[in-house]
Amino acid sequence: MKWIDIPPVWLALFIALAYWLGRVDPWALGFGGAWSDFASGLLIGGGVILMALAVTEMRRQRTTFVPHREADRLVQSGIFKRSRNPIYLGDMLVLAGLILRFDAPIALPLVPVFLWVIERRFVIPEEDRLRRKFRADFARYCEKTRRWV
Repeated sequence: MKWIDIPPVWLALFIALAYWLGRVDPWALGFGGAWSDFASGLLIGGGVILMALAVTEMRRQRTTFVPHREADRLVQSGIFKRSRNPIYLGDMLVLAGLILRFDAPIALPLVPVFLWVIERRFVIPEEDRLRRKFRADFARYCEKTRRWV
């Protein structure tokens, strides 16, 4: 059952919920317009790019990008110089972009809720494993690189 507890599954659930909320919006709120389409494209594209950069760097360093697995290396290069969690940040950007694309402003509160779930389910346990394995190196990394941006 652990294969279900991965970030893409959580992201898909939040995307489905955002879509549903946009369809049943009782107040008929909406963003609409070309600016919304442009902003959603930027957010989705930026999120996908962040994820691709992170996965590429982790593969280059020969360590896992799969949650719940033990990392072989502490990756501090590439996009990881800017954010300790670029894949999860990318997930949030994709969710926000799809909320704009679905024209579902009522679903915007899902973004911080998704952040909370991802932090509790994945970020904190991953950082605990890295802290135990890489000790001083991880502490220095945390001092110079923020969790998100």
